[in-house]
Amino acid sequence: MAACPPGSTASASPRTCSRRWALSTEPAPIVTAAWQGFVRHDAPGPAGRLSVRVGGAERGVPVLLCHSILTSSAIWHRQAIALVARGHRVLALDSKGHGQSEAPRGPYTMDDLVADAVAVLDHLGIARAHVIGVSQGGMTAFGLGVHHPDRLLSLCVIAARADAPPPFAAAWDDRIAVVQAQGIAPLAAPTAERWFGRGFLEANPAITNALLDCINETDPEGFIGCASAIQSLDYLDGVKRLQLPLAMVVGARDELLVQPMTQLAASLDCRLAIIPDAGHLPQIDHPDEVEAAIERHLRELAQSA
Repeated sequence: MAACPPGSTASASPRTCSRRWALSTEPAPIVTAAWQGFVRHDAPGPAGRLSVRVGGAERGVPVLLCHSILTSSAIWHRQAIALVARGHRVLALDSKGHGQSEAPRGPYTMDDLVADAVAVLDHLGIARAHVIGVSQGGMTAFGLGVHHPDRLLSLCVIAARADAPPPFAAAWDDRIAVVQAQGIAPLAAPTAERWFGRGFLEANPAITNALLDCINETDPEGFIGCASAIQSLDYLDGVKRLQLPLAMVVGARDELLVQPMTQLAASLDCRLAIIPDAGHLPQIDHPDEVEAAIERHLRELAQSA
C-alpha cells in the first residue's frame, strides 16, 4: 500500500487515509487557485509573458521554485507556505505554456527555460536566489547553475537528470504525437499513475483530482515545446564542474532516476536524499521528508555563511 500523506497513518485503509487527509489542517500539496499571502506577477520573458507567484517578506532571502512538465507552480503550494513561514521571499514560476504563462510556438530548448527564469529574477530585481526544481524544473535549475552561477545562492534538485541519453529522449516522441493528435487530456491519467502509482491516487482522491486539473491546464503547445526541450537536455558536463552548493532528492520508486542521480551525487560529492516509497514528485506524496531535506539544505548554508 502507498504511504498515506500527513494526517493519516501507514496502516490506514484507502478510505480512512483519504478522509483524514481531507480533514488535515496541513496546507494542501496542490492548489491551482490563488494562494493566501501570494500575489501573481506578470514578467516579460524572452518569448512571451511569464506568470510567477510571489510571497513572503520583501527582504527575505529569495527562493525560486521551478515545477515539472505537465504541472505548474500549483504543485509547490505546501513548500511555498513553509518557506514563507521561515522568512524567505518565495517565487513560484509557471513555465511557458504551463499554468498562467503564455505558450509561444515551439520547439523550445532547455536554455530557453533557463532564460525565462533569469528574466523573472531580473523583473523582480533579485540578484541571487536559491533555486529548487523538480523534474523539468530540476533540469532548469541545472541549466541555471551551468550558465548563470552568479545569479544563484544554491541549488536543490529533485527528481531530475542532467542529460538525455537516446532511450530517455525517445520516450517523449509518443507523448508528443499523442498531444499533437488529441491534446493533453489523454496524457493526464497515465502520467499521474506513472508518477505516483494507482494505490496512492485511489487512496487520495482530493490530491488526484487537483493533480489532474493541474495537468489539464497545460497548453498543448507548451507541453510539446517543453518536451522537445527535455529531449535536448545536455548539461551533464557543465554540472560536473559546478562550484555551487547542491543538494539532491529523489523518490525510491522513481526507478529511472535513482541510479543516474546516485551516480551524479557521488561524482559531485553532494548529498542525495532517497525518500522511501516516494514517487516522481515527492513533495506531493511525501511532503514532510522533502521539506525536511530543503530545510536542512538551507539551514546549513545559512549557518556556514
